[in-house]
Parts: sequence; structure tokens; C-alpha cells
Amino acid sequence: MKNVTKLRPEAPQSSDVLTEILRSGAQALLQQAVEAELQAYLSRVNSLDRPPAAIRNGYSPERAIQTGIGAIPVQQPRARIKKGFEGIEQFSSKILPPYLRRTKSMEELIPWLYLKGISTGDFQDALQALLGADAPGLSATTITRLKASWSDDYEQWAKRDLSTKRYVYIWADGVHFNVRLGEDGERACTSSS
Repeated sequence: MKNVTKLRPEAPQSSDVLTEILRSGAQALLQQAVEAELQAYLSRVNSLDRPPAAIRNGYSPERAIQTGIGAIPVQQPRARIKKGFEGIEQFSSKILPPYLRRTKSMEELIPWLYLKGISTGDFQDALQALLGADAPGLSATTITRLKASWSDDYEQWAKRDLSTKRYVYIWADGVHFNVRLGEDGERACTSSS
């Protein structure tokens, strides 16, 4: 067993130190920002002329926010309204809304990748190549659902009223095929409407 040859070499594990520093810095800044947001909320609802109406109440479970530099784990601080102060607004972060999972730049990346030709089943590999191995993949079902939403948005956009608008020019796009049709050698052109 001394002369064992591996048939398939293992892929080298690359460690991008700069990206890790950026992620840890982003995580620290995000955590500081939501902590400051909670402190501002507590200062606003707890006036000095009465007992405190809201108190700090630990953290929500940690979640990862998918960003352009990969997943950033963060814990959302919580506040609890004391009894007798039920009319006071609950703390809700403007920086980190409750159901946020991806930054806006990531939301814009997904349709861009699709428009550039990434197939429905290849999104997981593409996102891992761009964002690192810990990037959550998007299933083919999720991409199909997103495409349906984009189609609905496009339909609404295509049917909007333009009667009150004045445009200097209209741009039309089409695909020209290399196949020549007929005796005059004209190339076929198609467009979607």
C-alpha cells in the first residue's frame, strides 16, 4: 500500500484572506449599526419622566444575509414592551427588516445572470463561483418562480399607458440568423413583442 496513486487529485482549498477580512469587517459594522438602531429606539420610547416602557430582550436567532462578498451572519437585537405600555410601537429594524435574506445588489444579480444565459439548473454553481462555497443556491423551482414574476412585471410594463408621453425615438431589437432565405440572400430576423 505504499505506492497508492490517487486517480483524481483533490481540488486545492483556496483561502482568500482579503475576502475573509472584508466579511468580518462587514459583519462587525452591520452588528454595530443594528445595535445603535436599537439604542436609538430605546432612547426615543423611554422618556426620563416615567419608568422605562421598553427594555432590551436579547437577540433573534442568527441569520445570514447574502451579500456581494458572501454570507454575512448577524444577530438582530430585540426589545420588549413592558406591561402597561402596549400602545408603544414595537422595535423593527429599518436596516435589517425581519425577512431580509439578500441585499438589493444580490436581488439584481439574479435576473442579470439569467439574462446573460445562466440556465435554471446552473445558478447554484454560478453563485458559488461568484460568492464562495457557502453561497446558498437557488433551486430550479425558485428560479422558475422568479422568472414568472419577471414575466408578470414585463407584462405590466408592456401594457402601460404611453399616450401622455412623447418620445424622440423608439429602439427595436431583433436577432438576425446566419441562414439566408430566398434567392436574394436576405437573412431572417426575429423579435419578441
